[in-house]
Amino acid sequence: MIINREAIPGTVHLVDQTGDVHAQHSEKTKDVVLVPTPTDDPDDPLNWSFNRKLVCMFCLVLYNMAVGVPSAAIYSVLTPIIEHTNLTLSNLNDGTGVMFLFFGWGCMVWQPMAQQYGKRPVYIFSVFVTIFMMVWAPYTTSSGEWIASKLLQGFFGAPIESLGEITIADIWFEHERGRWMSVYAVSLFVSNFIAPLVAGFISDGQGWKWVCFWCAIFDAVALIVLFFLWEETNYSRPHIAPDDEIEEAPVEKQAGIVTVEQTDSNPEPSKYHVDMTKPMKTYMQKLKFFDKPRPFVVHKLMWRSLTMFRFPVVCWSGFYYGLAVVWFNILNATSSSIFSASPYNFSPSMVGVTYTSPILVTFILTYFSGNVGDRLRLFIARKKNGVSEPEDRLWMATIYLILCPGCFILWGVGAWAGIHWMGLVIGMGVIGGSGIMGCHCAVNYVLESYRELGSCAMVSVILVRNTMSFAVNWGITPWVENTGLKNTFIAACFISLAGISTFLPMIYFGKRTRVSTKDAYWNYVQEATDLGLPH
Repeated sequence: MIINREAIPGTVHLVDQTGDVHAQHSEKTKDVVLVPTPTDDPDDPLNWSFNRKLVCMFCLVLYNMAVGVPSAAIYSVLTPIIEHTNLTLSNLNDGTGVMFLFFGWGCMVWQPMAQQYGKRPVYIFSVFVTIFMMVWAPYTTSSGEWIASKLLQGFFGAPIESLGEITIADIWFEHERGRWMSVYAVSLFVSNFIAPLVAGFISDGQGWKWVCFWCAIFDAVALIVLFFLWEETNYSRPHIAPDDEIEEAPVEKQAGIVTVEQTDSNPEPSKYHVDMTKPMKTYMQKLKFFDKPRPFVVHKLMWRSLTMFRFPVVCWSGFYYGLAVVWFNILNATSSSIFSASPYNFSPSMVGVTYTSPILVTFILTYFSGNVGDRLRLFIARKKNGVSEPEDRLWMATIYLILCPGCFILWGVGAWAGIHWMGLVIGMGVIGGSGIMGCHCAVNYVLESYRELGSCAMVSVILVRNTMSFAVNWGITPWVENTGLKNTFIAACFISLAGISTFLPMIYFGKRTRVSTKDAYWNYVQEATDLGLPH
C-alpha cells in the first residue's frame, strides 16, 4: 500500500471534465468521480443496492429517535416535575448539562469500541441501556440521583453524537453525502423537537412520569427492529489515499492534488463495476453481532481522538457544531418557564405544541442544506476544472448567518415585552430549525477534509460541541436570573452573529491549514492502516 503524501487532505478531483481521470465514475452522472474509490465486493457498503442503503438509513433514523427522544422529552414538562418533586429548575438544567457533557465525552469510549468490535453492537447496546435509564428516571428523589441518572443516560447514549456521521460516510460517496447527512441531522434535531411536543400531552393525560415510561416502551420496540434489520457497515478497503489510483507511477501536481500521469493517448475512465459472482452475506451472517477480529487498539484510538485537535479544521468544526446546539439548548432551558408564565399561561401540552415551529423550519432548511449543498459543491468543482475543496460547502452557512441572530431579539426581548405568542413561536422556530445549517456545514467539512480518519475526527468535534453545550446548560439559569431575558438574549444575538460569521475566514484560510498539517495527517493514516482499522 502506497499513500500519496504529497496530496492535500480533502482536496479531490470530483468532476472529470476532460475524461482523462483513471478512476471509477458515477453511473448516473458520468463526469462525477467516485470518492472514495469502491472495491468490486458486493458487500462493500459503498456497493450496496439503493434499497439496502435505505434500510441502513431507516435504522439510523430510528436509532436517533430512540436515543434523542428520551434526551429531550422533559423540556416541556419542567414545571410539572418541579411541582411534584424536590427538584428545582436549576437541578433539572444541571442534569441536562451533565447529560450533554457525557453525550460528548462518552464518544471517547464508544467510537473506538465501534471501530474495534463493530458499529452494530454499539448501537444496539446503547438503546438497550437507555431503556433502563428511562425506567429509573421517574423514581429519582434528589438532585444527586437525578444528575447521576442523566450522566449515565448521556454516557450510554453517546453514539448518537458521532457514530451516525461515520455510518453515512461508510455507505455513501462524497457527492451524495450532503442530502443523507441532512437526513441524519434532521432526525437528530426533530427527535429533540418532537419529544417535548408529545410529552406535553402525555403529562396532561397521565402525569410526567409516564413521559419517561413511554420513552422506555418506544425504545424497547426500536431495539427489536434494529436487532433484526441493522447490519454492520465497517469495511477495510485497500485504497485510502485521496486519489483515484494508488500505484507506482510518475505524478504531477495540479490544483493541490496529485494525479497519476496517463500513458495511454486515449485514456478511458474506469467503469463502476461490482463483481456479482462473489458470494454475498446471508441474512444470518448480516445479523452477526461483532465485526471481524482485530488487534486490540481501543486505547490508541482514544488517544488519537485527542491528538486530532492539532488540526484547525477539527477545532473549528467542533466550535461551529457547538454553536448550533448551544442556541437550541438555551431555547429548551427557557421555553417552559416563558410559556407557562403570564401573560401566556400555556399548559404543558401547549408548550409542547410550540415545538412544531422548529420542526417545520428544520424540514424546510434540510432541503437547502442537503440537495442544494451537493449541487453547489459540484457546481463550484466544475468552475475549478473539476477540483473540489471541502470549504466549498461552507457557503451554505450564509443562510444560517442571515436567519439566526436577529431571532434572538424576537425570542428574548419579545418574551420580556410580552408580545403575542406567535412572535415567540416564529423566533423559536428559526433559532431551533436553522441550527441544522450549522450541523450540516461542520460535519460535512470535517469528514470531507479528513475522511480516512473521520471516526477519530468526529469524536474530537463532539468533545468540543458537547463541552460547550454542558457549559451553557450549567450557566443558563443564573445567566437569565442575573441579567434578565432582555439583556441575556441581546447578548446572545451578538455572540451568535460573531460566531456564525467565522465560516468566512475558514473559506479563505481552511485550505492553508490543511496544507500545513498534511504530513502529520498522513502519518496518522499510515498508523491506522498498519493497525488494520476500517476506514
